[in-house]
Amino acid sequence: MASSDIGLAGELVGGGMEKEKTAAEMSAIMERIRLEDEESRVQAAGEIRRLTKTSSKHRRQLSDAIEPLVSLLRSGSPESGEAAILALLNLAVEDERNKIKIVEAGALQSLLHLLQSTNSSLQEYATAAVLTLSASPINKPKISASDAIPLLVKILGDGNPQAKNDAVRALYNLSAIAENLKVILPLQPVPSLINLLKTCKKSSRTAEKCSALLESLVNFEEGRTALTAAEGGVLTVIEVLEEGSLRSREHAVGTLLTMCESEQYCRYRELVLNEGVIPGLLQLTVQGTPKSQVKARVLLQLLRSSRHHKSEPRPDTLDSSVCNIVSKIDSADQTRKAKKMLAEMVQISMEMSLRHLQQRASM
Repeated sequence: MASSDIGLAGELVGGGMEKEKTAAEMSAIMERIRLEDEESRVQAAGEIRRLTKTSSKHRRQLSDAIEPLVSLLRSGSPESGEAAILALLNLAVEDERNKIKIVEAGALQSLLHLLQSTNSSLQEYATAAVLTLSASPINKPKISASDAIPLLVKILGDGNPQAKNDAVRALYNLSAIAENLKVILPLQPVPSLINLLKTCKKSSRTAEKCSALLESLVNFEEGRTALTAAEGGVLTVIEVLEEGSLRSREHAVGTLLTMCESEQYCRYRELVLNEGVIPGLLQLTVQGTPKSQVKARVLLQLLRSSRHHKSEPRPDTLDSSVCNIVSKIDSADQTRKAKKMLAEMVQISMEMSLRHLQQRASM
């Protein structure tokens, strides 16, 4: 067994001799990471990456390597940058103190530089690092104050697949600061979010973060306009509503409801109906999260009322609305009433679609 493997085995079995060897190994690594010789530092970074991959104990023991690793990150060579960033990534995983320490050591400036790298691997690793660091509430304001957001939006549009996934998750983390939405929106992220939603699995974590970010962005008219202008934008959100995870579906129905309750609700309700949202909403009233069910019922009510002079429904008319039927049907009558309701709402959807086609034909 190689000496490096003995150290990990010692931690697992808890023997005294193996513990001593592990401590000696740690000390040797710390010495090498501080040497002037770059090759030795790269090798030490590789060892740090290996030891901290799955061990929270080693992340604590090797936290003093953060400053030398940040220094290595600044060295400029691709090999050094890759070794340093991967070691820092492992040190930061599930360790709040290390996340904070990495930012305090000045890693952000180097990471921002690598976000602009033409080396797709380095750009990918830098994006992953920003994602990991942005999970810390302490780091969020510092990352937000840097130039990270514009670079992340750019990567969302033209990075490699993994970098795009990490970029949207990092942007989601940073959107927890409400003011950042006003920074993100003018950078026109919506088309890239829609494209990513089209290509990723609708049940994936990436889809969840895309859907959550879209839901936040459509609180602004600029965001709503961008979503409807994006090719297949509304349809893609409806597909998430039908096929996504429970959380993604909750964000998707929230997005559509926000649009249909906005000042331009007439336009948005027609667009949503034309894309065939009704079956997905009906399913969501039964199978969604409690929040999703409520939002789906409200949206069904709004869409139904739009057919009748597009007037806003009053709360005391719920007994005649689709949302109230869904919420109060008895289990014995569920199938019959659901079919009747579905037929009615599909008829509305078909009428809206026919009207839309006639309008397009006359243009």
